Amino acid sequence: MNYKLGILGAGNMAEAIVRGVLTAKRLTPQQIIAADVSPERRKLFQDELGLTAVEDNAEAAGQSETILLSVKPQMMQAALGGIGKVMSADSLVISIAAGISSKFIKSALGEEANWRVVRSMPNTPMLVGQGMVAIAAGQHATADDMATARRLFESAADVIEVDETQIDAVTAISGSGPAYFFFLVEQMIAAGIQLGLSPEQSRKLAAKTALGAATMLTTSPDSPAELRRKVTSPGGTTAAAITSMESHGLPQIIIEAIKAAEKRGKELGR
Repeated sequence: MNYKLGILGAGNMAEAIVRGVLTAKRLTPQQIIAADVSPERRKLFQDELGLTAVEDNAEAAGQSETILLSVKPQMMQAALGGIGKVMSADSLVISIAAGISSKFIKSALGEEANWRVVRSMPNTPMLVGQGMVAIAAGQHATADDMATARRLFESAADVIEVDETQIDAVTAISGSGPAYFFFLVEQMIAAGIQLGLSPEQSRKLAAKTALGAATMLTTSPDSPAELRRKVTSPGGTTAAAITSMESHGLPQIIIEAIKAAEKRGKELGR
């Protein structure tokens, strides 16, 4: 085969993964090929990353030892159509598509081969080298396949292994999770502006607070609840804010929102 890694769908997540792999020198640009229908995305992968980029999925899949499926879930059926005929039965397939089961991928590629599929769920902080990825083995995936998937993601993320039945929950928490924090910071900025701060001041205050809190969360042995308690003096300003959030049902709202994301993940796989 001509390439170690073939990418079907050269979107933002695929770009983040490739940048991490290249930065860590896990692969060279000459060992990767990407396929995408968008001329703009192909141009970016060619000009900025130095890869071979083509329009036809089959052209990339037929020449690659490992294939990264990074097309949107709604496009997966069309993307997989016919490529099983040109792929080697020894190829490893790694999918980052939400909701799409390894069984679905295996069926779409063709039941004549025991396709080795690893499902994964990365998130967008991979773009800044701070990603989180969960990987899950499909029916025929081996320990070596899981190790290959882990190496692919570890250059820009922490990686955990889960059962495939847990991937939708992972999607709801860490896959979609960055958007929840962006949404919270949006509201903090809006509140700051309402309280008389400039947009620039509010953004800097909210963003740096989020970064500092996240750093404490990942480096402190304390639980999130204990870290919160240490900031929340009885009768103080933080206590007033937390009490207001609780009185408006925010804890349950957040839980129900994450459950809704998990439910949508399951729906995408049907």
